[in-house]
Amino acid sequence: MGWLSQKIGQQKEQQAAVWLKTQAIKVIAQNFHCKGGEIDLIGLDPHQTLIFFEVKYRHNTAYGSASEFVTPKKQQRVIQCAQTFLQKHSDYQAYNMRFDVLSFENNQTQPEWLQDAFWR
Repeated sequence: MGWLSQKIGQQKEQQAAVWLKTQAIKVIAQNFHCKGGEIDLIGLDPHQTLIFFEVKYRHNTAYGSASEFVTPKKQQRVIQCAQTFLQKHSDYQAYNMRFDVLSFENNQTQPEWLQDAFWR
């Protein structure tokens, strides 16, 4: 990933974190790293559901939408990272959880929110 696309990705993750607060999501972690991957954002909704967010940005959608770039391989890495997070933060193990995608395309300022994205 080039320097510019990495910077844009970080900006979109920050933009998503700010936006999630307007949706009553409490962001509890950003860029959680584990062996083999990372989770962009981790949040809690008002119903105490733990949500693992993948944030995607595409400037050009000619080859597919941003959410289409969350491949099965990427999903598996995020799931493994979520397991690591739960091992390190056992107080969240009893919560309901899901995996969502927040995608930005072109000049969108608010993301498209795909809930339960990994099970579709």
